Amino acid sequence: MRTAMSPADFFGELYISFWIPTAVLTAALVIKLPSIVKLWKDSLLRAVGGLLLLACCVFVFAVPSIIAWTNRVVGVPNIAAPWVYSLITAFCASCLLLIVAWRNGPADRSATTRRARRWVVAGYASVIVGLWVLFALADVPRERLRDLDTYYATTPFMREEILLYLVAHTVACVITFRLIRNWVRTDGLDLWLRGGLKALGAGYALNLVFDASKLTAVVARWTGHDLDWLSTHLAPPVVAVAAIFIAVGFILPHGGQYLHDRWRVRSSHLRLRPLYLLTRTFNGSRVPFALRATPELRLTRRETFIRDALLQLARHLDEDLRRRAYDAALGLGHEPGRAKALAAAVTIRDAIAAREVSSQGAGSPVVNPSDLLQDIESLSQVLRQTAEIEAVRALAAVSAAESSVPRQ
Repeated sequence: MRTAMSPADFFGELYISFWIPTAVLTAALVIKLPSIVKLWKDSLLRAVGGLLLLACCVFVFAVPSIIAWTNRVVGVPNIAAPWVYSLITAFCASCLLLIVAWRNGPADRSATTRRARRWVVAGYASVIVGLWVLFALADVPRERLRDLDTYYATTPFMREEILLYLVAHTVACVITFRLIRNWVRTDGLDLWLRGGLKALGAGYALNLVFDASKLTAVVARWTGHDLDWLSTHLAPPVVAVAAIFIAVGFILPHGGQYLHDRWRVRSSHLRLRPLYLLTRTFNGSRVPFALRATPELRLTRRETFIRDALLQLARHLDEDLRRRAYDAALGLGHEPGRAKALAAAVTIRDAIAAREVSSQGAGSPVVNPSDLLQDIESLSQVLRQTAEIEAVRALAAVSAAESSVPRQ
């Protein structure tokens, strides 16, 4: 007779051990899906897609309520066991196929690579066939939703089936973990790929903890001991955390780089705001707002607006003032790049503040536009430092006054 599931069991087992990793794996699959569809001929992407899809299926069909539903629909007690074991075995095959694609590269079509793939497919297909044959020979009339591995650990043929799927899973995880560990140690990996590989390594290491827990509990049954808690209480949350690490490992290289690029674009857009606001006072217009514009398009439009405004302003700026301001900034201890930006800020603000740009640069050489357009982000950032700009302006004014005094 089945006992009702308590709220603690429901939330602890159903959400943590099954649906949370399923949700994370599904998110990883959704993120990867566009690339998989677009580059379907890429064996590496196909292996990643197959691995994530099979991992999702494993967690869905391993839910106790889904196990009971499968048994009821088919009408055979414990028929869900070889089905879930088959999904786990197919997941193992996907891990090894992913290894082959990683090690040799997706474009490798050599005889050795093709032979390795055939061996993986043939070997694990044979394991799946063996699982169903052994289940057909076994006598497992009593339905077990959570402890089938230990309950039938000593049952003929079912004993061999349980051992077969655990050994197949262990072999695949050991090989995958060793490859990932060696890859992480290589030079030249970018930050996101290295982080993803470390997450994958942690995931496969935890899968080995799952295998060890299951095998220990099963062997304990063989020797007349009871360590069922390793299989029923330790293994499920361990493999759930492992699945989350694996999903993160696939998400991080793609999603991390994507978020980094988005952050870089938005940061650049924000850093240009002071210069954009300043040039608006001279230009008298603004960048048109488009609700559906991408961040890259907004950044490009802001840069274009600023550059156009500076080009209009450049012929009114005093080159002598800019040169004196640059020397003044150097004299105040600023490094050349910042001194150049401060000098440009002083010159631009003076020209706009005068409100008479037509005569601001009269009789003086104008500023070279390329000097203003080279690094508009640095120019925009120094506009926030009003005190530094005023200090440079004051020292430049003193320099101008001294140069205008006739020598005796």
